[in-house]
Amino acid sequence: MIKMSTAQPLKKIASCVILDLDGTLLNTDGIVSDVLRVYLGKYGMQWDGREVQKIVGKTPLEAASAVVEAYGLSCTTSELLSEITPMFSNQWCNIKALPGANRLIKHLSGHRVSMAMASNSPRENIETKISFHQGWKESFSVIIGGDEVRLGKPSPEIFLEVAKRLNVDPSSCLVIEDSLPGITAGKAAGMEVVAVPSIPKQSHLYTSADEVINSLLDLQPEKWGLPPFQDWIKDTLPIEPWHIGGPVIKGFGRGSKILGIPTANLSTEGYGSLLSEHPSGVYFGWAGLSKRGVFKMVMSIGWNPYFNNTEKTIEPWLLHDFDGDFYGEELRLIIVGYIRPEANFSSLQSLIEKIHHDRKVAEEALDLPLFSKYKDDPYVKSST
Repeated sequence: MIKMSTAQPLKKIASCVILDLDGTLLNTDGIVSDVLRVYLGKYGMQWDGREVQKIVGKTPLEAASAVVEAYGLSCTTSELLSEITPMFSNQWCNIKALPGANRLIKHLSGHRVSMAMASNSPRENIETKISFHQGWKESFSVIIGGDEVRLGKPSPEIFLEVAKRLNVDPSSCLVIEDSLPGITAGKAAGMEVVAVPSIPKQSHLYTSADEVINSLLDLQPEKWGLPPFQDWIKDTLPIEPWHIGGPVIKGFGRGSKILGIPTANLSTEGYGSLLSEHPSGVYFGWAGLSKRGVFKMVMSIGWNPYFNNTEKTIEPWLLHDFDGDFYGEELRLIIVGYIRPEANFSSLQSLIEKIHHDRKVAEEALDLPLFSKYKDDPYVKSST
């Protein structure tokens, strides 16, 4: 049974979609952190990401200026740019598409929806980055870089130029952006804007956007008069399977005690970059325990807004009644589907009810051949 995403009241009919690149379609943040970590290390300083809000969505010159100022570097902005630009160029081939990016581009392109790309990055950098992603360049009718306009975002100039080249009214354009400068620019251009914040736990800053979603997986095109996705199956979205594993550790002490739900916590040590690739939310798949076998599993990734975690965690719930705990045992997971974005709840009871609903959705989905076949995945079975 194929299910379309739940219909919502139409917000406005969009005739074209304008996408940002870095942080919206590409997971550029990890590369930025790696390069700045190496560069600042030469000065005996440590990139801790505290200034990330000052550089997200900015032009390269503005971002470099923010780093020089924040760390009190002795070099000029131009000197910093000339040193780190080659370091970035060597990494463009390693930037991964964010979850949902390929799905969105293929969907819109397949339905002949007009698409444009507007980024504060220089045009040459844009061309290089997207060249590593098959089918992207030819999907966009217009591509404009920050060096092709007088002022970059938050000025609306780049978006107005896109509308002009597409010969459409700005009010009929839907912008999808991850940064505050981009959202400000889109609204100033008179366009509808969907925000997909790339900085964790900051969605409250994006109030000027017409809609804020957790990730591209949660976009509902039909809200904007665009063709709906038709790939949801029984309230779940199949995703490209991925793996994670390690010994079971003691968690926050709230799974069994507070929620009555015994989660098998995994250490995130060494998995920071892997977890950063996946949006917070509720997922499901199969779990292999070294001494017990393979079991159905539903899990959360994120900060658990109700408990307000300070770190991004992964909390799997193995859907089986075990006798006793299994701390220290090797646990291997294959994640095969997505259920919903992370959410906050007004009460503990409503959180518990939602988690049990997630369990029901996962259990039923994992009986489908599409998902049940992964029970025999070599990575999961090798743990047993």
